[in-house]
Amino acid sequence: MISKPKFKICRRLGPGVYDKCQTSKFQTATSKGGALGARRPKALSEYGTQLIEKQKIRFSYGITERQLSNYVKKASLVKGAGTAERFYEELESRLDNAIYRMGLSASRRAARQMVSHGHFIVNNHRVTIPSYELKSGDIIKIREGSKVKKIFSNIAEKIKDYNPPKWLSFDLSKMEGKVLDKPKNTESFIDLNAVLEFYSR
Repeated sequence: MISKPKFKICRRLGPGVYDKCQTSKFQTATSKGGALGARRPKALSEYGTQLIEKQKIRFSYGITERQLSNYVKKASLVKGAGTAERFYEELESRLDNAIYRMGLSASRRAARQMVSHGHFIVNNHRVTIPSYELKSGDIIKIREGSKVKKIFSNIAEKIKDYNPPKWLSFDLSKMEGKVLDKPKNTESFIDLNAVLEFYSR
């Protein structure tokens, strides 16, 4: 069930913000006299569009305004056409996002909690910082003491039909994942360039 605050956010920003909004129930609800179905949305200004895209990133990745601003600053150090790609890499390379992308959690929020509770080891070091930046070659393991936890009890069933993005892999027999490459942007839900333009004002 989608909470009312999340439902409102999804109606405003689109179903891609939260996984639970990407269902037929959400589509049905928004078409039955909801805000999207009842009124024709006003045309947004360029600034309004950029603001919406910024909010999409904040809510979908579960990051603060300061974190988002810092990611933009780091990406902006890359001159030329690679800025948006670097920005995407910064967002996707977060440890909590990688846990989510490997299929080990149902949402980024859940992945953030799992990391905070110390369930993962990166390169033989326990990491409890969700924003920890991963790099190519990093090994992510489920901590030995956490393997018996309920959240990992049916992991094989959870990920049997799941295909992680090409930049990540997960070996079920070893209960560990690996960062194979830099994340490549295949996300059509977010306009990264609009967000970069917002912060360049």
